[in-house]
Amino acid sequence: MEIVAAAQNRRVKTLLILGASGDLTGRLLLPGLAGLVGTGRVPGLVLVGADAAGSGEGAWRDRVERVFAEAGQAADDAGRGHLAAVAAATRYRAGDVTRPGVLANMLAELEGPTAVYFALPPAVTEAACAVLAPEEVPEGTTLVLEKPFGSSAESARELNRTLARLVPEPNIQRIDHFLGKATVLNILGLRFANRLLEPLLGREHVAQVEIVYDEDLALEGRAGYYDRSGTLRDMIQSHLLHVLALLAMDAPASLGERDLRDRIAEALRAASVPGDFARTTRRARYTAGRSQGRPVPDYAAEAGVDGFRGTETLAEIEVRVGNGRWAGVPFILRSGKALGRRRKEAVITFRPVDHLPEGFRGHDSPTRLRIGFGPDTLALELDINGPGDPYTLDRVDLRADLNSPNLLPYGEVLLGVLSGDPTLSVRADTAEDCWRIVEPVLAAWAAGEVPLEEYPAGSGGPAGWASPPPPQS
Repeated sequence: MEIVAAAQNRRVKTLLILGASGDLTGRLLLPGLAGLVGTGRVPGLVLVGADAAGSGEGAWRDRVERVFAEAGQAADDAGRGHLAAVAAATRYRAGDVTRPGVLANMLAELEGPTAVYFALPPAVTEAACAVLAPEEVPEGTTLVLEKPFGSSAESARELNRTLARLVPEPNIQRIDHFLGKATVLNILGLRFANRLLEPLLGREHVAQVEIVYDEDLALEGRAGYYDRSGTLRDMIQSHLLHVLALLAMDAPASLGERDLRDRIAEALRAASVPGDFARTTRRARYTAGRSQGRPVPDYAAEAGVDGFRGTETLAEIEVRVGNGRWAGVPFILRSGKALGRRRKEAVITFRPVDHLPEGFRGHDSPTRLRIGFGPDTLALELDINGPGDPYTLDRVDLRADLNSPNLLPYGEVLLGVLSGDPTLSVRADTAEDCWRIVEPVLAAWAAGEVPLEEYPAGSGGPAGWASPPPPQS
């Protein structure tokens, strides 16, 4: 009851989006918000957009009305009414929030509690927070920041100190849109509600865990951000380490904010990349090729890319979780762009049986549990006696669709923000630990200890990348 009451006390009245004319707002935030508003779960919300460039209130209203009208096609009459009300009441403010007093004046004009969504580049977000004074932030304000959070462990610590000076930790939401509520609960339900699986998930029975997010998309106009980030920072540090934590964590006492985030933090504190980085990490970038039936230029020739920077578009690292449950089990985290096929899943490979009776024929393959992301799916791969000859083993898949949310990923994110529930946001210590895990790898790559390989766009990656590197003992 206390948790519910606290969340209700933090329920947001006004959502202020900084970066109103940006790609993130138009492509993800507004569609996610429109889907949420159409469900009637955020009644009375006031939406305000703001930009430094001052694109104008007319352009902002047109943008909101267009996205909300599209969402209304799938809503019922009540939902269309909610959408129309928010769109009609939306407002716009112009101003450079990195200048002292600008964001403070915006906050003073708004009806609170207010959530400030920084849909801005990380450096701009940090500058905007740095010029705010605690007395300029009204009580109950929530600060919402996109990942990657900071650009290093030190910058993340500094940003955490800045934010802690402005609002209490429960009023800071570090967003990981990759992990919507449904996906998190699907993983936790699968792990902790099934006696068949829970005792098997650990070092005695699991050979390795792969967490893969391969995309067939190339840069898609994001060179300004991506070339300074790369895949290790953009995907593995920001998102895949959190999937690792959900797969490796011990069972929480409850799904409440404190219990769940404590377990996630414990798993990440125990995680590290073994130090022989030339063997436990790999990196590559794409060259010219074809993806999705379209020609893709060499990454180094893409507009806005500095080819001498050596930014990777495909990264793979081996992470070890040093605790009693998982010691010795390699977690292989991989993500890349412009690959031949999309692959978004976690694969748990079990150890082979101790003894297969003589007389069986056919390929004895390891048992694998596959958890797909977006849509969330489940597949258990088993060897069974095949048709016709009972001595021959055949491979079968037991498949199921997991719970599918009725909201877009950013709709789920915004529901947590607007209802004052930080359970699925990233806690301060966890944000710093994610950088602590990858920073030694980044340093080794910058020093040239791991070669930057190449692969044609539309391929499966460099030769020899089909399977993960041999586990480090």
